[in-house]
Amino acid sequence: MFPATHMPRRQLLQSAGAGFGWLAARGLLGADSAAEPALQTGHHFPARAKRVIFLFMNGAPSHVDTFDPKPDLQKYEGQQPTSKLERPSKGSGYMSSPFRFRPHGDSGVVMSELLPKLSEVADDLCVLRSMHTDEPNHEPGLLIMHSGHPQPVRPSLGSWASYGLGSENENLPAFVALSPGRPVVGPQLWSNAFLPGQHQGTAVDTNEPDVNKLVTNIRNPSLTRTQQREQLDLLHFLNRRHANKRQNEESLEANIRTMEMAFRMQSAAEEAFDVALETQQTQADYGDTVFGRSCLMARRLAERGVRFLQVYYVNKGQKQPWDTHNNNNSKHQQLCADSDRASAALIRDLKQRGMLDDTLIVWGGEFGRTPYAQKDKSGDPRKAGRDHHNTGFSMFLAGGGIKGGTTYGATDEFGMHAVENRMHVHDLHATILHQMGLDHTRLTYRYSGRDYRLTDVHGRVIDDIVA
Repeated sequence: MFPATHMPRRQLLQSAGAGFGWLAARGLLGADSAAEPALQTGHHFPARAKRVIFLFMNGAPSHVDTFDPKPDLQKYEGQQPTSKLERPSKGSGYMSSPFRFRPHGDSGVVMSELLPKLSEVADDLCVLRSMHTDEPNHEPGLLIMHSGHPQPVRPSLGSWASYGLGSENENLPAFVALSPGRPVVGPQLWSNAFLPGQHQGTAVDTNEPDVNKLVTNIRNPSLTRTQQREQLDLLHFLNRRHANKRQNEESLEANIRTMEMAFRMQSAAEEAFDVALETQQTQADYGDTVFGRSCLMARRLAERGVRFLQVYYVNKGQKQPWDTHNNNNSKHQQLCADSDRASAALIRDLKQRGMLDDTLIVWGGEFGRTPYAQKDKSGDPRKAGRDHHNTGFSMFLAGGGIKGGTTYGATDEFGMHAVENRMHVHDLHATILHQMGLDHTRLTYRYSGRDYRLTDVHGRVIDDIVA
């Protein structure tokens, strides 16, 4: 390699030209992927969960059709809610669920018939029936669930986990978001915001079943690994000289680290993302759907050291499939069948591999859906939907040191409001971080003159659900 001060101009352009292709790899990790994790805090106390897999149901599932049975809805079918906070459309009233609920497992966790596979792992689930959040609209609701704040730009939960703990695998990112296309809000849901750039989530479009197309630029079409290494070394040398003249500006450091990570990922990602390497039985257990393959991919990445995984339930051409403003019952039958199978397969698979104890599974959406009907334009009551609902809804946790076979909290007799052991999204975030060995009050970052944290000035760890 020529010294940079004596390299002929033609040789410099010829040598560096192929290396410029590496800049495309920035898209793999996000435009602001960044520098050394110099600000990590490490564990504040022993962790129960080494990793988190967040199964996110975009659009918000109906709690009264899945995890929160409300027989009184049948008794008051069609009657208008009396609360001033609830204003259903004229002619609509309470709508009971047509789906049967019964207890499952040795613990007797009650679930809907829509979830037969999850019912088989009921003793591993901690169902949260008293969740509530601040906003009933998708964009702010999504932002609160992912970043603790209804407006951009704040770091996401996965970015905070990456910032606090770093990566367990230098060849793969600490934080990966698996989604078939962009969900509503998009990259802000896995944004690092003001945290150092390497803590941004790596977004992977799982619509593409071919692993060679799934991850952009996973293979170089013309250069060998040795040639790539030589090109990258040259670029690194030139970039370092450039950065040193600018007092090691963070954005330049971000680009340098991005290229290094992209090179290392070429040796690890192709195998890690390839679900076709799994047995036919394992693939069948998860289901041959985008969400099923995404869950299986998440398990493969988790066992290879990826610390935080977000798996989005998004249909091609439909960013909010669980947003059932019409045909609530028939749509939930379809959606639950897919989600139920893959979610339960993930739990069983992790358990069989001895990974469930230190992997925390989170399942849920940005809020719930109303216990009363939303009229369909046709007027056909069989096509009625449910509207957005934020004052009471359900999620579940599994593994990662959480008490299995438990139900925490309750909504009122109609499923309208969380009334017993109320659990805000801030409390959920505090509890997730706690299971990862992080104190949410100490995981802070100073930006623009103040100390920021995921839970702001809110949040408490829900000790009652910790094993």
